[in-house]
Order: sequence, then C-alpha cells, then structure tokens
Amino acid sequence: MKAFQGASSSSIQRWTYDVFLSFRGKDTRKTFIAHLYTALRRNGINTFMDDKLRSGDEISPALLKAIEESTISIIVLSKNYASSHWCLDELIKILECKKIWKQHVLPVFYHVDPSEVRNQTNNVGEAFVKLEERFKHHHRKVQSRKTALSQVANFSGKLLGNRHF
Repeated sequence: MKAFQGASSSSIQRWTYDVFLSFRGKDTRKTFIAHLYTALRRNGINTFMDDKLRSGDEISPALLKAIEESTISIIVLSKNYASSHWCLDELIKILECKKIWKQHVLPVFYHVDPSEVRNQTNNVGEAFVKLEERFKHHHRKVQSRKTALSQVANFSGKLLGNRHF
C-alpha cells in the first residue's frame, strides 16, 4: 500500500484500492464494466466495484470510504449516468478526493459525447429536469451536480462510441 499526505499534515491516508469504478449499472454493468473489471483484476489491479446497492438505498459510508481509499477513479459516463442520484453523489465525492488528495480521475464517455455531459443536453439534460423536479427545494444540491458533471467533462478522458466489448 502507498501512503500520502491528506488534508492535514498530521493525517496519513492509506490506499486500499488502485481503482474505484463509478458507473450506471443499467447502461454498462454487463457490457463494458464487466470486461473492464475483469481486465483490471487479471492484471493485478485492486479494483473496487460496488454491485450490491439496491435501488432506493442511500449511498453507504463504506462506498464513500472506498472512493477515499482509491488511487484512481474511473468514471464511466453513459447516457443515463446523470439519472442516478448514487452516481452523482459518487461523482461529488470523487471530485472532492481529487481536490483534497490529488486523486487521479479518468472519465470514460461511453456512448455519450463530452459536450452532452458538459452542457447537460439530450439524455443528460432530461435527467436533470427530473432531478430538479425531485429536489425542487434543494436547488444547491442540483446545481452542485450540474457543476460536477461540467467539470468532469472538461477532464482529459476516453471516448468510446458504438463498439461492442
């Protein structure tokens, strides 16, 4: 395990995972993510993939801890990524870890253009309309998620189009 200096000089963080995978299960679990996870593990890369959350559950403290304890977060942005409040909560935490602990973040644009994510158009925009309806009294929460998506869409990443994996 590697150690690094955290937010305060007196705290030392230990990496538990090499990679944390953030993805929308309905879009990518049985296709791209299954192959990516297998390839990473086969190459000795300790990868966290949560496949035990059930719809309606709150994002768990264990999941947030896994994000904090990962060297790299791979965010697989798909057409329906923004429709998941879990994914958006993960994204907020990942960006926090990038800022505080310099965690590496790699966005993968899976069947979605970075400009759709950045500008919240098409499916991403539709997801935010629904999110705004659901959280109409929590404007800051919605706005922080929009800002996070725009921010991650500006990172250097990988664009994957209509390929089969």
